[in-house]
Amino acid sequence: MTDIGARFRALHKKGNPFVLANAWDLGSTKVLTALGAEAIGTTSNAHAFTLGRPDMGNVSRDEAMAHAQDIVSATPLPVSGDLENGYGDSPDDVAETVRLAAEVGLAGCSIEDTDMADVGFYDFELAVERIKAGVAAARALPQDFVFVARADGMMNGQYDIEEALRRLRAFDAAGADCLYAPMPETVNDLERIVAATDKPVNVLAVGLFSKISRAEYADMGIARISLGSGLARVTQGALINAARHILGDGDFSDMLAAAPGKEVEALLTQEGTK
Repeated sequence: MTDIGARFRALHKKGNPFVLANAWDLGSTKVLTALGAEAIGTTSNAHAFTLGRPDMGNVSRDEAMAHAQDIVSATPLPVSGDLENGYGDSPDDVAETVRLAAEVGLAGCSIEDTDMADVGFYDFELAVERIKAGVAAARALPQDFVFVARADGMMNGQYDIEEALRRLRAFDAAGADCLYAPMPETVNDLERIVAATDKPVNVLAVGLFSKISRAEYADMGIARISLGSGLARVTQGALINAARHILGDGDFSDMLAAAPGKEVEALLTQEGTK
């Protein structure tokens, strides 16, 4: 049997980035698979939306694992889990989340340094211990598993690039397979992150960073480009705009942009690459 984790790891090549296509339900997973994605990622933000909840700590570990298992069942591709802070504060919580992630078939996961109690961030020492525990749990698995360490303070407006680099270097030394600091302030900051490690670096292609091409990311040495909740929010944006026009103005013209039903059905029944 193919080791899906090893297959996922092989995609991570500095200077030759693949797109981690983040899906939020079975339909989006199947469509992205049919359209040629090489790997699928879950997205905590978009998953929360499907449950009618806001992001950041409003989905339980059991719910996240059941969701991840559904996504895994819908595609032959490697799937990486966006598992927030590991659904607990302690290093043991992170380790247990990694073990459960592997059990449901995930090929890897990301763990961030966000303290969900107040949407703050963990002290440096605890943040590093949490990553060490996650790495140890990943290495103890019978199969390969790509463990991504996230420093989320820049995205959340809570620390600067210097603190992010400090954390990423420590996460690197702790054994993380891939490093990720979403939404640095500038492209130069992103280039500093790439230069700070020999490990693969993930970039989130939203906002400013959606204006950069894959070729330009390759030149920077990026290994992985994730979309986060971006595709889901494109879909949500279409929903909101069309509904506003329909319900507010009686204007149905946005319906002309709808994907043909037969095209959607064809993508849903098309087999992805095994």
